[in-house]
Amino acid sequence: MNSLISRGNLFDEFFRDVAPGFYVKPLHGDPLPSPAQIKVDVKETDAAYIVNAEVPGVSKEDIHVSLDGNVVTLRAEVKQQDSTGKDEKVLRSERYFGAVSRSFQLPVDLDQTQAKAKYDNGVLTLTLPKKPATPGAQRLTIE
Repeated sequence: MNSLISRGNLFDEFFRDVAPGFYVKPLHGDPLPSPAQIKVDVKETDAAYIVNAEVPGVSKEDIHVSLDGNVVTLRAEVKQQDSTGKDEKVLRSERYFGAVSRSFQLPVDLDQTQAKAKYDNGVLTLTLPKKPATPGAQRLTIE
C-alpha cells in the first residue's frame, strides 16, 4: 500500500520538475495569527502577577496593553512594509498586515497606577501589582 502515489504529490512533483518557476503564483500575505498564538505565561507572587507574552516581530510602539479591573488585554499590530526595486516583482510574500488581541482575567483587581511593561527580544513582560484588598463587608448604618 505504501507504493501508491497520491494524486497531489504526483502533480506537485511534475510541475516542480517541468517548470519550477512558471507555476509560482504571486501571493501576498498569510492569515493573521490567532489569539492563541500570543503565548502567555502568568506567575503569581504575594504582591503581583508577572506576565510574559511572546509577540515576536512586532515593534514595541505597535503593542498595546490595557487593564480594566482584573482583565488584561494585549493587542499587537503588524504592519507590512513592501518595497520593491525598479526591475523586480514580488512572487511570494509571507508577511501580513493586521492586528491580533488577547484578553484574560486574573483572580483579583490590579493596581493600574503601579503596573509596568517591558519589551525585550520579542517577549513582553508585565508586572501587575495586586490592588490592596478592602477589609471584608462593611455594614452601613440605616438612618
